[in-house]
Amino acid sequence: MSEQRTADRPRVVVITGASSGIGRETALRYARRRDRLVLASRTEDTLREVAEACFAAGARDVMVRPTDIGEADEVQRLFDLAVDTFGGVDVAVQCAAITAFGRFEDVPAGVFDAIVRTNLTGAVNVARSALMHFQARGDGHLVLVGSLLGEVAVPYQSAYVASKFALNGLVRVLRQENRSLPGVRVHGIYPGPVDTPVYGTSDNYFEQTPRVPPTADTPASVAKAIVREADRSHSTERHIGWFTLPAIVAYRLMPSAFDAMIGPLLRATAFTTEKDGAPRGDDRRRRHVES
Repeated sequence: MSEQRTADRPRVVVITGASSGIGRETALRYARRRDRLVLASRTEDTLREVAEACFAAGARDVMVRPTDIGEADEVQRLFDLAVDTFGGVDVAVQCAAITAFGRFEDVPAGVFDAIVRTNLTGAVNVARSALMHFQARGDGHLVLVGSLLGEVAVPYQSAYVASKFALNGLVRVLRQENRSLPGVRVHGIYPGPVDTPVYGTSDNYFEQTPRVPPTADTPASVAKAIVREADRSHSTERHIGWFTLPAIVAYRLMPSAFDAMIGPLLRATAFTTEKDGAPRGDDRRRRHVES
């Protein structure tokens, strides 16, 4: 059952990873509901472009704040600014994530650590600041965007898989620890492949070029699920995409067959031998994208 929302009380929504992909679409969806938005990512120029789009879509207020979610102090300042400006935060949505493609031993240690820093430590920092605020006021929704790859391990994205497995576990822990506070809701959103910039902008240490899989959903479909779940009166976890349930069933019930088939399947559907200018070599630049 969904909570009742009144038109005269717009929500205050903090969205991290708001510059593109799922985060951008989530911001636009809340904007159409005339909510007040606080948008964060590492790229201020792109954030301002998203803010303009949100104003055009109907947002009552939009504030942007360049933030490295891997830094706990920066995340706390983001929430402090939202509270000081709008009086509180009703919904916090963490969408930021990065990845790299390649065999585990080919991905440099620094790249692996950076992925974990954003995907896991960054989500932890957002969750900590959000929950401290929600617990103090007795109300609020925390939405953490995980992944199908937090339940199903696949090759060639070892850091991403490791970070998302940990994130899925964190969501369950936070749900357990906040059961005594019915006003504080924790939501895990777990999409399968999503058509975002990740495939063209992430570091690639593989002999093939990543491409959007044919099973990919749109960022807008994930954003729709995020907003829907954050309207509910209880904590939730939702898998998004028709591909997710069959993949989970196969992974759990037929592990040997799954492990034998998943590598060739990915090489055939999620990679191409064509070159597309994706970052390669020692001069690769890590970029934030949405899960």
